[in-house]
Amino acid sequence: MLDGRILFIDAEAIIIDKPAGLPVDAPRDGSLSVENHLQSLSFGFKRWPLPVHRLDRDTSGCLLLARTPKAHKRFQQVFEEGTVQKVYLAVLDGIPEASEGVVDMPLTKVSTRETGWRMVASPKGKAATTTWRTVATQGGRALVEFRPTTGRTHQIRVHAASGIGVPILGDPVYGRELAHLMLLHAASLSVPREGKSAAAATAPMPDTFKALGFGDDAKDAKG
Repeated sequence: MLDGRILFIDAEAIIIDKPAGLPVDAPRDGSLSVENHLQSLSFGFKRWPLPVHRLDRDTSGCLLLARTPKAHKRFQQVFEEGTVQKVYLAVLDGIPEASEGVVDMPLTKVSTRETGWRMVASPKGKAATTTWRTVATQGGRALVEFRPTTGRTHQIRVHAASGIGVPILGDPVYGRELAHLMLLHAASLSVPREGKSAAAATAPMPDTFKALGFGDDAKDAKG
């Protein structure tokens, strides 16, 4: 399954186009995850590759896997240093009043027995900053590009809902659930490497975006 969704591969790294609905880690419900497909991504290496970061279950797009323990350690350090370039695309459940901006909103985790856990804005939370711009509009919805400079859990989802004021379409926690489908896509990833070119890839626009009128031409409308 995933061996046909490879966007980049060399001796250190693999970047796959993770489909929406497939969790990275094995979930409690016993359903399949990226972990179940790692052996098929070994490509002759004795060790299976390991995910370096996480994407939410319903988020599609670029996911980096390290092919060796040394590479995994180096990549994790780069992510922690904040030098990885990440671009996300999302269809918002409405059209923002502004066309672009920066959301600087610290986030913290809260949990209740009734509703479970979620991330919320809090001045005592961890710093979280996201640059965004509207790329296209269609049918009362907006295709928005997000460039996070930090990597907090649910950062883009909360920044869309609470920072911009318009949640991501289909977000079951911060917006309105839509047939178990959330339109958030990790469109591109570039991970710098010392002494060699970056491990980088761009994931194609998902069919769910195209079905709403947001094709690759819309993504490139503003460069």
